[in-house]
Amino acid sequence: MTDTFTQAVQLVINRETVSSTVSPRTHLADFLREQQMLCGTNIGCEQGVCGACTVMIDGVPARSCITPAIACAGSMVQSIEGFDDDATMNALRTAFSAEHALQCGYCTPGMLITALDIVTRLPAVDDDRVRLELSGNLCRCTGYAGIVRAIRRVLDKQREQSAAPIARAIAAATA
Repeated sequence: MTDTFTQAVQLVINRETVSSTVSPRTHLADFLREQQMLCGTNIGCEQGVCGACTVMIDGVPARSCITPAIACAGSMVQSIEGFDDDATMNALRTAFSAEHALQCGYCTPGMLITALDIVTRLPAVDDDRVRLELSGNLCRCTGYAGIVRAIRRVLDKQREQSAAPIARAIAAATA
């Protein structure tokens, strides 16, 4: 059965305003992949369980396979393609490569978006909390050790960078 009823929707995807028509049953993942040709968002379980379809909606990670596109009207959506100029995402990509956190790559877009949320929202998190935060993203290849190490690498680097000005100020004050 074909759904002939469509609704207009306007939203911002990767910093560009998009106007389109969608069926009320069209999920955001399908809208991104099929209508916007943004195929970095993968679809795994289609039930919101695996995390492969994770995108940012208004700055919060969300499962695009269970989010109706029409519900995103007026929202800012960022798929993995929208992070090319993001320094933290680029640091995560580099760390994922260095720590062998990539194998088949199917979960990687959703995993990277979740990792970005972790390092920006929880700068002082320990490995157990990283694992807890990642628990909504399934990876069948890596065993998560490399992914946790990659996130830890970025967190540690951020901590070093934020401590450096303080250490310089203390050194200058005591010199």
